[in-house]
Amino acid sequence: MTSKISILAIDLAKGSFQVCAVWPDGMVVFNRAMSRTRLATLLADHPACIVAMEACATSHHWGRFAQSHGHEVRLVPAAYVKPFVKRQKNDRADAEAIAEAALRPTMRFVAVKSAETQGRAVAFRTHQCMVRQRTQLINALRGHLAEFGLVTPKGPASLRLLENALADENTDLPEPVRHMGSIYVEQIARLTEVIDRLSDELQSSSKTDEQLRRLCTIPGIGPVTAGAVAAFAPDLDTFDSGRNFAAWLGVRFVSRTDRVPTRTTATKVNGRKGQTGIGQQNGANRHPSVADRWRHERNPLGGSQRRQYKPLAGRAGGTQTEDGRRRCAGQQDGADDLGDFDKAGELSNGVT
Repeated sequence: MTSKISILAIDLAKGSFQVCAVWPDGMVVFNRAMSRTRLATLLADHPACIVAMEACATSHHWGRFAQSHGHEVRLVPAAYVKPFVKRQKNDRADAEAIAEAALRPTMRFVAVKSAETQGRAVAFRTHQCMVRQRTQLINALRGHLAEFGLVTPKGPASLRLLENALADENTDLPEPVRHMGSIYVEQIARLTEVIDRLSDELQSSSKTDEQLRRLCTIPGIGPVTAGAVAAFAPDLDTFDSGRNFAAWLGVRFVSRTDRVPTRTTATKVNGRKGQTGIGQQNGANRHPSVADRWRHERNPLGGSQRRQYKPLAGRAGGTQTEDGRRRCAGQQDGADDLGDFDKAGELSNGVT
């Protein structure tokens, strides 16, 4: 029976894994929970088939493990699995939804990352974590000393001012504050040493790795950004063009030919800063249409598109009625608005 199973859909977890086995005709063979040891044994002993999982934490580890035993791995983004959940969300429903999503012919999958690529991601995240911790300590020390009248600018550059204030005996600081401040300074110095060492490692790796060296040739891309792109971005061969890769990053390209002079300034589009053009209303992200361009050419300064008519009282040949309103030459009684005036004028000119 196991030889007829075409796909094993796994809902990943830390200790208990839900496995849904499906035949080629789509019928579910079994859908049960397994421990970590039983799942590893199943993948090692089962004949080669499709192993589908959500692209989430630990999915790349299990993907490499399944590939080492000859299975075809399909990692489905979690956003693409959600529409296939047919009933109340639980592990059984999620595993069945993963199986259905993986069998779709037009489904897009995530490539399994190698251990080296994930190692780069760990190095980048560690560097960013240390930077955040150092910033947190510096802000905490600035906040504590501000309570005693010592205010310094933001950033690591002001750390020397904080150290001098703590060491100066003329400053009116209690002894417990000086002691706690010295602990902060020691921790910040230790983190700075670790950050510098990690930065040197990223710098050296960008010189030896061919992919990182090519990324660093792009203006504005340094060793840290290059390491982030190499660690977190999928295989660049999956993108048809640079525009598609920019869309994956969340950046919107605006060519010179597409730009139209506007009176608006930079605004946030989908959570990121971008240019708001004539075709974007209320922050909506869309390209200027033909109608937008036509309206801009007719009225480049914006504002109302209505033609400004002069009051009827200012036209030649007008007379004043009993109620004080002006009536132009050729206007019949009862022709109060502009539409009636045009109609009366046409009638007076013999137009039917």
